[in-house]
Amino acid sequence: MPFSIDNGGNMKLAGIISTAVLALTLGVATPAYAQQEQHDQQEEQKARPAQDEKKAQPAKPAKQEEKNAQQQEKNNQQEQKNAQQQDRNNKEEEKNAQQQHAQPAQRSGGGNRIPDERYRANFGQEHRFRVNEGDYRNHRFQYSGYWFGFVGAWPSNWLYTQDVYVVEIDCMYYLCNPMYPGVNLEISVNL
Repeated sequence: MPFSIDNGGNMKLAGIISTAVLALTLGVATPAYAQQEQHDQQEEQKARPAQDEKKAQPAKPAKQEEKNAQQQEKNNQQEQKNAQQQDRNNKEEEKNAQQQHAQPAQRSGGGNRIPDERYRANFGQEHRFRVNEGDYRNHRFQYSGYWFGFVGAWPSNWLYTQDVYVVEIDCMYYLCNPMYPGVNLEISVNL
């Protein structure tokens, strides 16, 4: 179809062409501008965490130092509590030791004591005898006219065939085995 342009047509054609050029320019430019704007926003977001990290980094050591100081304070408080508990335990042990020494007659058979003369004549390291297993099962044995009761447990390394003897230490009586010095079995005396 032949194209003819008249004066009025030139204007129409110029309007169409300029609209097309404008549309193309805007159509191409708009996505390019939008893409550039998105790219700029992404770059800003990437830069923000780095700036935030820079701001946060000086705060982290301060917070860590504060946490360390708090932990040290907790450790100090725990050490003080432990020291106080140890002091209480020591005082309790001293109190118990004083009570044991102050009331030895109550622990050794209700205050029954062997008279000194009789003790020297029949008891001590030089007066040895044997206690058999049946006596221990009955929780008592007889020696030199006295009945003795077992207060403590029979030591696991003592044999019933070994010699033993009775000693008095701080108004308390103990059964001793010369094979195991320092291991004493507390006993009570019944007159």
